[in-house]
Amino acid sequence: MDAALFNPDSISPGPNRRLSTQRQAGAPKPNLPFFFSMVVVGGLGMGLVLGLPIVDGTLSELHLRGGVAMYLGSTTGMAGTYLALLMVVLASRTPVLERVLGQVGVIQWHKRLAPWPIILITAHAVLLTIAYAEVAKKGVLGEASVIINTFPSMVTATVALGIMLGIGVISVRQVRERIPRENWWLLHLLMYAALFLAFAHELALGPSFVGHPLARACWTIAWLLAAALVLIYRVGYPTFRSFRHRLRVVAVKTEGPGVVSVILEGRHLERLPISGGQFLEWRFLTPQMWWQAHPFTVSALPQPPYIRLTAKDVGNFSHALAHLKVGTNVAIEGPYGSFTTFARRRDQVLLIAGGIGVTAVRSVLEDLPVKSRPAVVLRASREEDLVLLDEIEKLVRHRKGVIHQLVGPRDVVSLDTITTLVPDIARRDVFICGPAGFVREASELARQAGVTDEALHQEAYRI
Repeated sequence: MDAALFNPDSISPGPNRRLSTQRQAGAPKPNLPFFFSMVVVGGLGMGLVLGLPIVDGTLSELHLRGGVAMYLGSTTGMAGTYLALLMVVLASRTPVLERVLGQVGVIQWHKRLAPWPIILITAHAVLLTIAYAEVAKKGVLGEASVIINTFPSMVTATVALGIMLGIGVISVRQVRERIPRENWWLLHLLMYAALFLAFAHELALGPSFVGHPLARACWTIAWLLAAALVLIYRVGYPTFRSFRHRLRVVAVKTEGPGVVSVILEGRHLERLPISGGQFLEWRFLTPQMWWQAHPFTVSALPQPPYIRLTAKDVGNFSHALAHLKVGTNVAIEGPYGSFTTFARRRDQVLLIAGGIGVTAVRSVLEDLPVKSRPAVVLRASREEDLVLLDEIEKLVRHRKGVIHQLVGPRDVVSLDTITTLVPDIARRDVFICGPAGFVREASELARQAGVTDEALHQEAYRI
């Protein structure tokens, strides 16, 4: 197979092209009404959860010894596990969340919520121990030992809390940066085990559930639904799509220093609902790589029976891509991401790419209409780092657009020149893709130039 297949000259221009053997699918549009209904349901759920300790009668017992600590302990426990439930939903890769929030939005919400379940569940354990200690008129540490050794399921609950605290520690940025991504991911999976143990503990001892069959049933259904989302979208759909498309490596091409393209062949790729700018989680089924999946943006829309990804060597996994053997089978998960033309609010766009962010810009360009007059700014430290440049230039030229190259050290070539190169930036949708620091800097510059948040679209690559 000739790696030159992905040449813009062989691509019918624009999203209105008629395709026969070519790609016929695209990512569905974001379902905003359904998304907002999910937000409302989530808010109502939190209200119900916070109300359970009151309905349970705990509030009427506040004047008793240990009553305040008991009430606060029950409330923090319920709130913490409910937020953990929401985090499971976020981690499920449910399409409606991915399309509306995008990868960046999902990650941001995950980060915002992440500390609170651990903090609240820890507070739950401490407060209830204090409450029982006050009732028994004992020391807190002594009562903790009695609780663990006396109450059913307390050992497993303690193990669950220990796992959560451990994951909280390795998720601190300074610690996480020292752990290889694949190892951190495997350790992170232990959170599912911790949540299962915590759920069993709640049903066995939670005052809001013991003797309250309706509350118990509703809580069980909520967690079963969250588990179903994970199983469907993290296991079921990926397995189905992997078997449907049967991808295998047919070529590996060096694009530039530390950058390679992997071209794959598969079946029914015209049915893969992917748009330019989206990414897949790729799992290469070799003895060394099968157990981990990594996200890479497609650098060209599928041209059945072929699809291509382009990646930069930034770690063990991406380094191994250059050494893949022809015939290697590949499983996929996705597509994901909202960095697509569906996000457009205006007729004209500005696409800004830093480093390997050119992969997303390259595929987004394919989805822009003919004569859409896009402006493209590519940022790189060296000329040789401008990978896929010939393809991008042809796509831009066919759409009557303009392309600018900012090449050189940061202290010499500044992003500030973008407003000079594209003076009408405030009247365009601005798409920015690249390393996280680059995306932050370019986004701030765009805002200062008058670009509104609704017209600003970001995709930050993290190592």
